[in-house]
Amino acid sequence: MIGLNTAAVYVLQTLGSLYLLIVLLRFVLQLVRANFYNPLCQFVVKATQPLLKPLRRVIPSLFGLDMSSLVLAILVQLALMALTLLLTYGTTGNPLQLFIWSIIGVTALFLKIFFFALIISVILSWVAPGSHNPGAELVNQICEPALAPFRRFLPSMGGLDLSPIFAFLALKLLDMLVINNLAAMTMMPEILRLLM
Repeated sequence: MIGLNTAAVYVLQTLGSLYLLIVLLRFVLQLVRANFYNPLCQFVVKATQPLLKPLRRVIPSLFGLDMSSLVLAILVQLALMALTLLLTYGTTGNPLQLFIWSIIGVTALFLKIFFFALIISVILSWVAPGSHNPGAELVNQICEPALAPFRRFLPSMGGLDLSPIFAFLALKLLDMLVINNLAAMTMMPEILRLLM
C-alpha cells in the first residue's frame, strides 16, 4: 500500500506541477505583455481556458491583469498540497496554513520561471543569437522585464551584457531572503521538501 501511495504522489506531483506551471505561465505572459499570437502562448491559453473561463466571471481584472489566472494557480497549488498530504500522511492539515503554503509555493515557482528563462536566454544568446524561433522569442519576452532595470544602470561593456548576472543575483536573493524565510516560519522543513 505504501508503494502505491508513493507512486500516486509521484504522478500527482508531476502532472499537477506541469499544469501549475502552465497556469502560472499564463499570468506571467500577461504580466510581460507577451505576443499571444506565438504558438506557445496559444498552447498555454488553450490549456488553461476551460478552468479560467468560469473564474473570470467571478474574479475581476486588476491593473489590466487577469487575476483569475493567479487565483487558479494558487487553487491548483492548494489542491496539490492537500492531496499530497492526504496520500502521504492521511490528513490535509489546516486549511489556512495550506492556503499560506500555496501562496509561498506559487511565488517560489514565479521566481523559478524567471530564473530558468534567464538561463535559457543566456544559452540561446551564445548558441543562436537573434533567433526568430517562437520559443526563443517567448523566452526573450519573459526575460526583458527582469533585465531592463539592470540594463539602465550598467554601463556599456562593448557588446557584453552583464545584466543577466545581476538578475540572477536578485532572483536568488529574493528566493533566499523572502521565500525560504517565509517557508521556514510557516512549515516544518521535511514537509517543505515534500511539497516544493
